[in-house]
Amino acid sequence: MDLAEVEYDGGARLTCPGDYITSSQAFMRGHGTYVENDQVIASVAGTVERVNKLVTVRAIRTRYSPEVGDLVVGRITEVQPKRWKVDANSRQDAVLMLSSVNLPGGVQRRKLESDELQMRTFFEEGDLLVAEVQAFFSDGAMSLHTRSLKYGKLRNGQLIAVPPILVRRLKSHFITLPCGVDLILGLNGYIWVSKHVKDNDQEGEEGFDAEAVYSSQNDDIDEATRSAISSVTNIIRVLAAHFVPLTDAILLEAYAWVMDQEIGTKDILQEETSDFLVAALTSSRE
Repeated sequence: MDLAEVEYDGGARLTCPGDYITSSQAFMRGHGTYVENDQVIASVAGTVERVNKLVTVRAIRTRYSPEVGDLVVGRITEVQPKRWKVDANSRQDAVLMLSSVNLPGGVQRRKLESDELQMRTFFEEGDLLVAEVQAFFSDGAMSLHTRSLKYGKLRNGQLIAVPPILVRRLKSHFITLPCGVDLILGLNGYIWVSKHVKDNDQEGEEGFDAEAVYSSQNDDIDEATRSAISSVTNIIRVLAAHFVPLTDAILLEAYAWVMDQEIGTKDILQEETSDFLVAALTSSRE
């Protein structure tokens, strides 16, 4: 199938090393490809991407390449003076500066020495958080910030890791499913599945609830919500195993299909059920 003869559909075409992609006379080769006998050949396993006349192959198994403004989910790995180190599934740990977080009370002010002494009351090793890529340091490390009520420490849920290539860029990476489950699709491949929190529960009169935002104690979660979180997590595992791109529309459709078929939480991971799920999603989009 030559790219010059068909309209490219935006990243769904998979290729393996050595596969013919297109003619080198019609297109320019990019990363993940090489030219042999006037043909552009894939050098890695991944998805074919095209920008005008430039053809590249984005590897399936690769580290996350951050961009400013990306939403990421990470885990605190180290507390240092005036900063935290964060595992964000990239080539090196990201950095969250003390000056880049909200302080209790929601007051915007200079960070004092007393704030530095209390850093572990905000985030400590092992804590999960959602943040935004703010900038890059000279060594290429990400600089994160959580200066928004949408960002901060994560509780009441479960983390799942998928290849970053599967998480598409969306208008909003905060998704609420009808079953009372919230999803945060980190562009770095870390996805957070948690119980739904109402917007007015996150915002007080002063716009900031220190105890809720920096608390490490999970709330009581009823059995139905726990089951829903597990079902959504298993759906994501199935879609990732079949290399299905993760978007809000696909996740909503997949969950609706599972509910319509009245499939149990554990049964979602069975090979026959997962194949039927992916087939149903594929047929609905043809």
